[in-house]
Amino acid sequence: MSDSRRRRSPKMYMVASDYKVQDHLEGTIRLQRGQLCLQQEGGAHRSGRGDYLWVKVIDNGCVVKVDRQVLSEVPAEFAGLLEPVPDLDIRVKLLSRTQFLQRMAALALGSEVRVIWSRSQSELAEAELRYRGPLTRGSSAIHFGVQLKGWAAGRGKCNGSYKGHQLFSCPDGCGLFLPVSEITLPRSSRSSSSSEPQSPVSILSRAAESSVPQPLAVGQRVCFIQDECVQRGSVQFCGALSNRTPSTLYVGVLLDHPGGSWDGYYKNTKLCSIPSPDYGALLPLSKVTAESRSERSPLAVTSPKLPPLPLPNKPALQPPSPIKDPSQPSSRPLIQPAMLLTARKALQPPSSSAPRAAGKPPALTTPKPALQPPLVPPNKPQAPPTDQSRSSNGFHNLPSPPIAEQRAEPGAWLEVGSMVEVNDPPLFGVIRWIGQIHNIPEPVAGIELDQELSAATDGSYLGERHFHCPANKGLFVRLRNVRRDSRFPEPELPINQVDRCNSIAFANWSSKRVEEHTPPLSGPDARVTYEGFKKGIQGHLNSCYLDASLFSMFSCCSSFDWLLFWPVAAQNNPISQSAQDLLRCEIVNPLRRYGYVCASKTMALRKLLKEETADSGFTNEEKDPEELLNQLFLLLQVEPLLKIRSVSQKAQECFIYQLFPPSSPLLSPLVSPGPLRVSSVQALLESSFMHSGLKLTEAPSCLPLLMPRFGKEFKMFDAILPSLSLDITDLLDETLRQCSICQSVAQWECLQCYEDVDITPGQLKQYCNTCNTQVHTHKKRQMHRPVEVRGPRGCWEGPVHGARQLMDLFAVTCIETSHYVSFVKHGPGATDWLFFDSMADREGGENGFNVPQVRSCPEVGGYLSLSVDEVSRLDASSLRDPVRRLLCDSYMCLYHCPQLSLYK
Repeated sequence: MSDSRRRRSPKMYMVASDYKVQDHLEGTIRLQRGQLCLQQEGGAHRSGRGDYLWVKVIDNGCVVKVDRQVLSEVPAEFAGLLEPVPDLDIRVKLLSRTQFLQRMAALALGSEVRVIWSRSQSELAEAELRYRGPLTRGSSAIHFGVQLKGWAAGRGKCNGSYKGHQLFSCPDGCGLFLPVSEITLPRSSRSSSSSEPQSPVSILSRAAESSVPQPLAVGQRVCFIQDECVQRGSVQFCGALSNRTPSTLYVGVLLDHPGGSWDGYYKNTKLCSIPSPDYGALLPLSKVTAESRSERSPLAVTSPKLPPLPLPNKPALQPPSPIKDPSQPSSRPLIQPAMLLTARKALQPPSSSAPRAAGKPPALTTPKPALQPPLVPPNKPQAPPTDQSRSSNGFHNLPSPPIAEQRAEPGAWLEVGSMVEVNDPPLFGVIRWIGQIHNIPEPVAGIELDQELSAATDGSYLGERHFHCPANKGLFVRLRNVRRDSRFPEPELPINQVDRCNSIAFANWSSKRVEEHTPPLSGPDARVTYEGFKKGIQGHLNSCYLDASLFSMFSCCSSFDWLLFWPVAAQNNPISQSAQDLLRCEIVNPLRRYGYVCASKTMALRKLLKEETADSGFTNEEKDPEELLNQLFLLLQVEPLLKIRSVSQKAQECFIYQLFPPSSPLLSPLVSPGPLRVSSVQALLESSFMHSGLKLTEAPSCLPLLMPRFGKEFKMFDAILPSLSLDITDLLDETLRQCSICQSVAQWECLQCYEDVDITPGQLKQYCNTCNTQVHTHKKRQMHRPVEVRGPRGCWEGPVHGARQLMDLFAVTCIETSHYVSFVKHGPGATDWLFFDSMADREGGENGFNVPQVRSCPEVGGYLSLSVDEVSRLDASSLRDPVRRLLCDSYMCLYHCPQLSLYK
């Protein structure tokens, strides 16, 4: 019994009225009347404010928490029929036609039906029902596959197949797949088998010619209801959409005020020009109404759709109308004080009596004003307050808004310059002053109204000026009675993109955890696993520096795997243990097993780096790969990769080495003489070590090298050729080295000879005793200062025939306009290269998702095999994008020695 309950299908609901959700991660989410929602498992939530359900909106995929009161349950047998209906209003109407839906759900294949061919002309086409069900595997939307007959034959879209799957067979151009809203039954079938008085045609407002919405012209003024407000604008597009039923017309509107979310494109096809998505809206023709001339006044734009409050029936409260000289015509109509009759007690101090029921305005009794002119002497009876006295004060007693969510907390968002409204019907204006007034125990706002009011002032109250404004526009109101201007949309809550990365929003992008160790992929297996979209490591919130670095280190090479198994004392530093487990089981192993890692996994690693370093920029700011590597190695508490000694100092340890260019690159022998200033990593490494007097005390298993680069405008070289093989034999300390001339044991090296143009400049010069004497006997080299080479202890004579210490290139990280990408070698072949970009594409706007991509890039292999001179003669403008980025924008080259990696 429990198993059957557990397998029961979730309930489907329909949004009964427009609803707005304020989500602290996604911001403002608007649900429209007619949208379908699928209840999530365990999604019921009860609180003191009501019952809520976690639902997934079928129409847009959002997962939100919605008040149960705005949801109407949809019978399970109708949910699939209503889902493909594009027009939300029609979907709502169909839900009430239960008998029609039951009939269509049980309609036998082969039955005669009618297809609604043209809405504008109420034209129907004969057809035969051939298929009823989903179009794709896993879909729950029920479509009707029909074969057109009569005059419509040959005017269809298919032969009964959908995306390569044959759902039924019919001649080419005779098949159509339609939602239930686009078909109906012959008149005889409707009258004989159903007791419903109307057919679906009448439900959809197609029976009468007068009710059919006519197509709108481009430039025509229209209006529609959105979030209980009237939006107005001009038509920029009117027509059918691709992949939608041809009978459904849509309208693209350029709004007068921001509040839209459409950029003028539909499925990458431009329909019209919209300057900003905030001013664009695309909606069905049935929701748009042509604007009449009477509606085109400025005051009507986006006015809130609120029911007016009834006027009180107490004549004692009716103040006399202001006396006006008929000979003085007014240039502007004044808002009469009668508009304020519903609000006479808002400025009164809170009463100590029992509280009123929530949501009801104060009782309309004749108030004793809280702010009155100075009292008259006792021998003169005080007259009741007249309209003239109120006009001189400019202070009105306005009621608090009946909806608690609209009440502004003093100081929460109100400030001088805020656009606000008071009263209901509302008076609009701008706050010009906030402060205290004598005898008023709470803050007061001075508002400059948009329109004149006979009871208002020029910014003064009781003779004391608080701000300046035109006459009859200054109004003083308690601050708690001021509301945000409802003519403009509320500012959406800022979205915390760091928390959003680990929210339910990334559920469809998640990646699995893999416990067992997974070796790296190589050759064709690497291409099969990695190549394509949604492959590699997903980028999010400036994470490209981390994505490119980790993909370079672990995707196709095991030389950094020792980081994953380095012994870490969990009791001493639990963060290090967590970081290593996260890196191994959540990032590296899933990447090698499935070829994809979600951004939520890398965000977890960034949070650990932030916690360990107290640098909040690791979670949301742009960083460099060397910052990541240095902090990651420190977090994992591993030994440094490199041990480097200078001439006069002890060995120093580091994780990464920065190549230093020569002081004058234009005159350096490192730079090729061609049109492009080109050097190689081999030459740069030797030059950097020679000029700094550095030596490696031991051969490293991995060698990360940072290229000499100082921004886009200050590149030291036009291109840097990553050497496929790096020879570090002569950069090692206390090793036997060959004489550059006779191959005997070298005992001297000379920095000045390194740059001598007469003896192969740009190459290391080391000599035995005999050759050193002969070379420096020349008059041009008598001022050179050779340095003795440190070699192993013992007596060494004769030629040296030792093996060279070589390191292989396995990845290059590049940067262009602050975005990092990587090239990774995935096999022994010269063309075995992959290109990775963690943000190659994007789904959605600001709150969307980056789509990573890995693609084969064999063309770079041919350029890496060229010499420096050959690269320098290339035309930079002719280089294709991947090759140009590799040669001209290289940032970090990763080398490794596979034999030494086994012992790390």
